[in-house]
Amino acid sequence: MKNPTFNVPMLVLFLCFFTCSNEPLTDSTDSEENDFNSNILDRITSFDEDEHCVYTNLIAGQHHNTGSVTIDVDGDKLIVIYSTNDDWTLGTTHLSIGICDDDWVPTNGSGSPKIGHFEYTEPYSIEPHQVIYIIPITEIGDNYCFAAHAEVQGPTGGETAWGEGTSFSGNSWAMFEEFNLSDCKTDIEHIPT
Repeated sequence: MKNPTFNVPMLVLFLCFFTCSNEPLTDSTDSEENDFNSNILDRITSFDEDEHCVYTNLIAGQHHNTGSVTIDVDGDKLIVIYSTNDDWTLGTTHLSIGICDDDWVPTNGSGSPKIGHFEYTEPYSIEPHQVIYIIPITEIGDNYCFAAHAEVQGPTGGETAWGEGTSFSGNSWAMFEEFNLSDCKTDIEHIPT
């Protein structure tokens, strides 16, 4: 009779499966931050068009105004919200944002943006008609640029959408927008609700 052999990797996997916990690793500060972010987002999403630091149309298929992209500032955070009207829903979104210079967005040799290389694709929150990014302001500067790309679904089918602005130099219809951080309201928590 043969001696039973132990498969060490299987034993580790077995132990991990039965002893590891699925509880989220959060503490009270994470919960407090999520409540704080939720409170700010409730206020921002109720803003009128002219109350946002940046408001631009979300254009699909070069011709359809499907909603908007807004940017607001809360202390050291940029809050970027993609919103669609009732006829359109959001799919995957991509966002590139930085201080305007030659390297703020990844581009190919012809000057078109490389959407798959944009630094933001994991939003804070996503719903069929709204996607929210909360981005720390880590660079010091005033003149920012952003390119907001989205896949949308609507009456004309699936479309590519961009936040309306200036065309890139490449062969695509991709667009970007520029804004000055110093022009933005930065005290969102004291804005009356």
